[in-house]
Formats: sequence, C-alpha cells, structure tokens
Amino acid sequence: MRTIWSHLFLAITLAVLAPSAVNAQHEHHQASPGREIPSASGSEPRAVEAQPLAANIERLISALEYLGAPLPTETRDALLQAGQRRDAAKLQQLLDPFVLAIVGINPEARVKATRGQGPATLQQSGYTPAIIKIVNESRGTQRLRITSPQAGPVYAGVAELSMQREHQEHLRENENTEGRTDRFLDLEMFDSPPMTPNLSGLEVEYALALIYSSEKGPREATLSFDAGQGTQDLGFRGEVPVLFQVKPALQVKVHVTDYDGKPTTARLEFLDRQGHVFPPQPKRLAPDLFFQKQIYRADGETVLLPPGEFTMYYGRGPEYKWVKDTLSLDEEENSAPAISVKLGRWINPAERGYFSGDHHIHASGCAHYSMPTVGVDPPDMFRQVQGEGLNVGSVLTWGPGFDHQQHFFAPLPNPASTPFSVIKYDIEVSGFGSEALGHLCLLNLKEQIYPGAHGSNGWPTWTLPTLRWAKAQGAVTGYPHSGSGLGIRPKEASGRLLARLDTNKNGSLDSAEAARGVLPEPIAAMDRNKDGEASVGELIASHDRVADQLPNLAIPELNSVGAQEIFVTAALGACDFISAMDTERIREWNAWYHLLNCGLPLKAAGETDFPCMSGTRVGQGRTYVFLDRQKRVDYTEWCRGLAQGHSYVSDGYAHALDFRVNGKKAGEELAIGAPATVSVSAIVAFSPETPLETPYGGVIPVEGLREVGNTIDLHETRSVDMRFKRGVRLVEVVVNGAVVASAEVPADGTQHAVRFDVPVSRSSWVALRQFPELHTNPVNVLVAHQPIRASYNSAMWVIGCIDQLWDVRNKNIDARERGDAAKAYEQAREFYRRIAKQALEQEPH
Repeated sequence: MRTIWSHLFLAITLAVLAPSAVNAQHEHHQASPGREIPSASGSEPRAVEAQPLAANIERLISALEYLGAPLPTETRDALLQAGQRRDAAKLQQLLDPFVLAIVGINPEARVKATRGQGPATLQQSGYTPAIIKIVNESRGTQRLRITSPQAGPVYAGVAELSMQREHQEHLRENENTEGRTDRFLDLEMFDSPPMTPNLSGLEVEYALALIYSSEKGPREATLSFDAGQGTQDLGFRGEVPVLFQVKPALQVKVHVTDYDGKPTTARLEFLDRQGHVFPPQPKRLAPDLFFQKQIYRADGETVLLPPGEFTMYYGRGPEYKWVKDTLSLDEEENSAPAISVKLGRWINPAERGYFSGDHHIHASGCAHYSMPTVGVDPPDMFRQVQGEGLNVGSVLTWGPGFDHQQHFFAPLPNPASTPFSVIKYDIEVSGFGSEALGHLCLLNLKEQIYPGAHGSNGWPTWTLPTLRWAKAQGAVTGYPHSGSGLGIRPKEASGRLLARLDTNKNGSLDSAEAARGVLPEPIAAMDRNKDGEASVGELIASHDRVADQLPNLAIPELNSVGAQEIFVTAALGACDFISAMDTERIREWNAWYHLLNCGLPLKAAGETDFPCMSGTRVGQGRTYVFLDRQKRVDYTEWCRGLAQGHSYVSDGYAHALDFRVNGKKAGEELAIGAPATVSVSAIVAFSPETPLETPYGGVIPVEGLREVGNTIDLHETRSVDMRFKRGVRLVEVVVNGAVVASAEVPADGTQHAVRFDVPVSRSSWVALRQFPELHTNPVNVLVAHQPIRASYNSAMWVIGCIDQLWDVRNKNIDARERGDAAKAYEQAREFYRRIAKQALEQEPH
C-alpha cells in the first residue's frame, strides 16, 4: 500500500456536515414517538413511525462512514440512542441540521424542494455526500432523481453509435449542445448498499446525494428533484438554489519513470471505493478523453484529486505490467502532494529489433471530444501514442474534421514526436471519395490531396485510382477494418447460390449444379438427409457452420466499408496490406488467406481505428515491424517494413519474435529445388495477464467464434476458452491456410523457443499464428521456381467476391468512372481465372 498522507476525507468531513449550531441539537423537547413538536432549529419534525425511520438512519450512518464522511461521534451516538427509544421526533431534530435540501412529495406525487439547514461545502474534484430529507405524503416507492442545469457533460456531439458499441450510452445524455461554461457539477443519488435505489414509501426518510464540483471557490447551482416523469411541482418549486463553497483539490504531481529509469508517459486510472473514475468522464475535455476511463500523464505533470483513498492502476500499453496500488491523499500533511510510478515491462520486442505501430488512429470524428468534427491537436494524440508504448502512430485525417485536421499534415513526422514515439499525419479515405467501395489507409504520403480535388471534395468514387496515386508518391496502401462487409448471412448467401446454380429450378442443388460454382462445403457434407442434393435448409445450415471456420468458402455480403475492392486492387498491384486485429478475426484472416493462396504479396497489418471502431485505447491492434536495433524509429522505414511484411500482427499480449523458415524471416522468400521438409522456428511469448474479453479469445461470444477478435462491440458471452483458463496458448504453423503443426505454450510472460519440421510439397506460404491474438506475415517457400498457386477454390472464391461486390456496389461509382471500373474488375477476374487454372495444373495427380 502506498500512503502519501494518512486518513480518509477527515479534513473535510466536519466542514461538510457540521453546522455552526451543532451544540443546539441537544436542546429539545421530550415527546412520544411520532408526535410533532418544534425543534431547536425551528423546523418541525413530521409524524412517522420511529422504528423504520431509525433503521433508515442507521443505514445512512453506515453509508456516510463507508463514504469517508462520518457524522460527528456525539451525533452518531445520540441518533442510535434515539432510535433505540423509537423517538421519531428526536431522530429528526438530531439529523435535520445536517440536511442540505428537503424534498416534499405531495399526495399527487408532485415534488418540491427547499433548502435545509445543513452546510453547502463541497470538495473540488471529489464526491461530497449530502443528506437529503424526503417528506413523502404520496407514500410512493419510485426512484428519486437529482439534476441540475450546472451538471452534465461538458462536451457535445459524440456519435450515438460509438457509445452504443462501448455500452457507454449514458455519456451522451444531456450533452452540452449550448456550449455552456458553467457545467461544473456532477450529481447522483447514492443508491448502493446500505442505501436503496427506490424510496421506501415511509412518510419521512433520509437519502444521500453525491455532489462533485470540477471548479473551486464560491459557486451557485440549482438542484432539481423529481420522482419520475411529470412529478416536478409547478413554478420551479422542485428546484432549490444553493451557494456552495468549494474547497480546492490537490494538485498531485506525477513522477513517471520507464523500466530503464528514463522519464516517460504512463496510463493511469483512479477509482474511489464506489467505483467513480477520476477525473469523472463527463467532465473531461482534451487532453483527457471522456470515453476513456484512464488518463495519460507525462513525468512532472499533475492530476487534480480530492483528499481520500483511491485504487490506482498504472502501466503503459500491453507490453507493460498493469499494476494495482492504493493511494491515500491528505491535504494537511503535505502542501505539495506527489506520486511516483516505476513502470515495468513483461516483454520488450525492441530488444530483438521489433518496433510497434498502429497505422489507424483518428484525432477527429466519432467519439471525439467537445467538437468532434474538429477534434484534438497533435500533442493530445501524441500523449495517447506514447502513453500506450507505441513506437509509431499514424494519425489519419478523414471526413469529419477534414478542413481542420488537414493543416497538421506534413511529409515528415509531426514535431511532437520523439526518437521512439513517432506520430505522422496521413489520410484515411472515409466519409468522402470511394468509401462505399472500402475505406483506404494511405501511409507515408508526401501530398495529401488527390490531384484536382479540393480538400475532401472531388476524390475518385472507387479505390483503384486513389491507390495508384498514393503509390506513385511512395506511399504504403491498404484497407482498414477489413472484416466490415466480409460477414456471412446464411439465408441471403444461400439464396444467391440457388439463383445462380439451380438450373432446373427445383429449389436444391445436385452434384452437377454444384460443380458450376463455389459452395461453402462439398455437397456431400451439406447433404445431411443423404438424398444426393443440397436443399435450401441444408445450404443455410452449411453457411452458418462455416462462418465459424478458418478458412472458409462462403461468399460474404461485400456491403460495408472494409476490404471490399481489395480483391480487384491487390490483383492489379495497387494494394500493400490488409488490416487486422480490430474486426472479426475469421473474416479478416479468411480474405487474407485466400489472396495469399493466389500468390499475391499481400501483407497483414494491425490497427485499432481509434476511436471509431474502439475508443478504449490506441494500439489495441499492432504491427511489430523488424528494423533491427535502432537509435530512433524512422517512419518511412517502418512503413516500408510493413509493406514488405517483415512483421507480425498482435494485440500486444502475444508475440512471435524471430520467426524463421530455414533461416528466412517473415516477408522473405525461401527457394528450394524440390519438395522438402523445412524448419519453422520462433521465440514466442504470451502475457500472463491478458484481459478476459472477446477480442483476445478468452471468452466466446454467444454468436460463436465468428465474432472473436471484434474490438468494435461488446458482446454477451457464452463460455470461457479453456486454453486461457489453463494459462496456455496454442501456437500453430499455417501452410496455405491449413494448420499443419501446433504446440501449447505457457502464457507466463516469458519467452519460449518453438520449432517445427514441416513438409512442403509445392510452392507455399508458411506462417505462425495463435488465434486470435497473433499472426506472423508469411515466408514464401518456392519449390522448383514455381509461383504460389495454392488453391483453385481460393481463386474461384475471390472471383465470387468480385461479382458480389459489383452487383451490390457498382452504382456507388460515379457514372463517369464506372466504365474504367468495369474494365478493371474484368482484368482482375481474368487474373484469378489464370490463377485458378495454374492451381489445377500444380495440384498433385
């Protein structure tokens, strides 16, 4: 336990709860339980059964102690004694001087509020308990709510979809659409045990509100109360203005040293005993982002915190240990509070020459910030990249905020960069241009605006021209969130197959009809009733089965914004990579496998698409590029290594260092004169603290394996993967998409050497993976100088994807460009037809 100052909220407790007339509370008239008599302070106790009121007050006393703001000892003891005597009037006389507001609910359930006798002292950056007295003539048991015009988010404009994906819809409530500057409060009724969420129905009871202020000094706020829709009394009587005196928070200096003793930036998270996140998310503007629980602080920076006790977490990305600690702050013991954190790694890929990057990060749009279409500036994005331990962050300007963000573009990395934390502004074609045919990540651009375009206006409406323009200036090109649009809808996919192949129109496929196309499974596997045909139901069931298989031959929908036109542009040499690690893993890797089987030099690259696909943190998907030992990371060289495939993709919790096939590294070719057995080796390591979430494979979504790896949406889960529970990972060797060897490796944070002997009978690509966290780029093994033509079915599957894409999306291409697009699509089809023919010729006889 880390203690900087002792005890919890003691310095402010008396100021918050003890009125100047505290001694007068002992002057009272004796009365029988429930009798109304005037109190010494002038208020009138209400008739109420004493026993339930005493129980309510005992729970209130316990809650205040739990919250670190206990009543004075003499008051507490007097209340307990009055409860034992069942003296309702005395109970109210003792507690009413501490009441901030009195809420009356009349028999028609109309609510009105008046100021109580209690003090109005708050603690900046802390949640101060406030006692609320409820006089409930309606005897209702609904929930009491507290609101204020001075409460609510300080930002506005966050996309609804972004918050739905992260189950943070509450962060969109009451957004600051008017741009008010006086939203300094955060309010809630404390309804956790021992308190209750709803009113009890007793005529008199006491509740607790928690009031947070982001500002210090005298601040007036209006508190509003209601007990449901339409219950607030007329004429603003449900509101009460309060002048608060807000005590200043502690400016806590943060000292951050990296594993090597050098100052750096850390990811930090502060929680109180009730689970409140500090600073509260609705009160954050850049550099702190409201949709994240954590904050990032560089060495020497500060964070505002109240006196009290916190659970503190700290780390710096998935390569680091995520440490839990306790923190106690007391304003009286030190006027210059500080905390020191020493970060520790469990692995350091750079020691073996591998440098991490996330090629898909945004500084505007989706979840961003007070003005999402403008976004935040480079120092704020650099803080995220450095705080997650990334060596490279590509900050991509896209549709929202384009006019503002384009000013940060330069041919070289942004000046905020440091030798081992580099950010560069580039482009994602999204929200404009060819977005309907797949978004594009354009990395290492020298010019950011397409010739003849004006900002984001006037770009081509299909992807090939843009990719060729980018590659002509030396850029690296690829498609992001590649699984988007590559999903399988069993009913629709089955209907398309029948429409194309069912020549006799009997509603099923026989063997002759099936031979004319690519089916998700051989007809014998689909024909469960053994009648020699695949019925509609059997086709649907087959598509549903293979959606959980890698690889599979089901033709996807091609109806979204992921790797759509990649099947055309990769064949025509305009695309370097397909993105992975942020959408459904089977979808991503399936498309990649089929294109590799056609002999294409397409590489996989890891991304996050922060904060549109995931606002949790940058670097959830990463590319680890081998650059050997470096004194600084060169962005151009890193992008070149990504394009050449000298890399592996990972979520950062899984690593394959020094992957080799007969000594050749990822992205290289191995030539052998005849079929032979090759040696596959690597150094693999897995974190012992991988989060138990669907993106990492530790739990299986209710939808099945097809959703594993998806960082976009939180999923309900149905089971735990026992490999994770037992603390091991299954490492697999993949040859032409098929697993040919495997080994279990402990997930213990240490590096393990693995070696496999693998037979190669024809030209093949060979890679190492651990589903869904890790995949190396392949080594191409060329046998007798033959190109890789691994699968006839893969080539035909790709042609099916091109046909499907043209059918559903060709109308999105501008009419003036559609003719050129049609020619390119046919060129690509012809390319894959040749591949399919050559694959058949290479198949063993």
